[in-house]
Amino acid sequence: MGSESDECQVILGVDGGTTSTVCVCMPLLPFSDIYILPDPLPILGRAIAGCSNFNSVGGDVARETLEKVIAEALFDAGVKQSAVKAVCLGLSGVNNSKDQEKILGWLRSTFPSDVKLYIQNDAVAALASGTMGKLHGCVLIVGTGSISYGFTEDGREARAAGAGPVLGDWGSGYGIAAQALIAVMRAHDGRGPQTMLSSCILQSLGLSSPDELIGWTYADPSWARIAALVPVVVSCAEDGDDIADEILHNAVQELALSVRAVVQRLHLAGEDGKSSFPVVMVGGVLGANKKWNIGNEVTNSILKTYPGACVIRPKVEPAVGAALLALNFLMKETVANGHS
Repeated sequence: MGSESDECQVILGVDGGTTSTVCVCMPLLPFSDIYILPDPLPILGRAIAGCSNFNSVGGDVARETLEKVIAEALFDAGVKQSAVKAVCLGLSGVNNSKDQEKILGWLRSTFPSDVKLYIQNDAVAALASGTMGKLHGCVLIVGTGSISYGFTEDGREARAAGAGPVLGDWGSGYGIAAQALIAVMRAHDGRGPQTMLSSCILQSLGLSSPDELIGWTYADPSWARIAALVPVVVSCAEDGDDIADEILHNAVQELALSVRAVVQRLHLAGEDGKSSFPVVMVGGVLGANKKWNIGNEVTNSILKTYPGACVIRPKVEPAVGAALLALNFLMKETVANGHS
């Protein structure tokens, strides 16, 4: 994207998950323009790499992935590392200050002390992608896993779910697919009703008998591999299977419940429950299907409880949200220090 130059200052946004990690490079916009952002946003460079969740791949691999994706985004933008003014990373697996300090320690060997570094959970970057960098409201992410995360304007925060399927994320892609597999096994041995899920899942996996599901499941019980069966569950529900339909309805209730838990803890809807606040919804499981639209069903459930909620489907990716967060954080620090 042009010849290498360090004349303009830039900010970096990183969205790191269990599947991939994305880094975008944006110019440092004037603070006076921060609430009137250009459309489209100027993206100077972008790069994508593998998993950067240190809980999944270990610290060494996660660190190498982050360093790689940042270097490639800068190369794609045609700017030197010395042009970086601030970096915000939204990373899955970052859940407390100890995790943040670990990531900061890695990056300080890459960036000098005058570069501002901000480490957040990836849900925060997803929220910012819908609010264009403002930390206010609630985000619901539903992919392989699920989490609800919220912020108030005065900085309080809360989360619900997001602890993995063993601890009850049953509205997630993994949760939906795991419930379908359980239904198949229950139908097979007589503990549960017959379901279209049995033949459809076996066909999608190239298996001939439910007994073979046991070996298939435990050969590689990775969350993403199991969650990949969600489209089969949705298809069966759309074709009238009661068990698949019930699984999806239960997932919708779980997801809406996680949003309500965050909203209630932070009082985002006000005392009367009717105040306006953003609800950002992201993740492949929330996508549209022929008839069964999980995202729409969750939206309807939320609006029944909170009619003032403003549901947002982001137009930019979470990495851009992270970059806008970097810009907002940098502006607030600069203003607080008395600089223009």
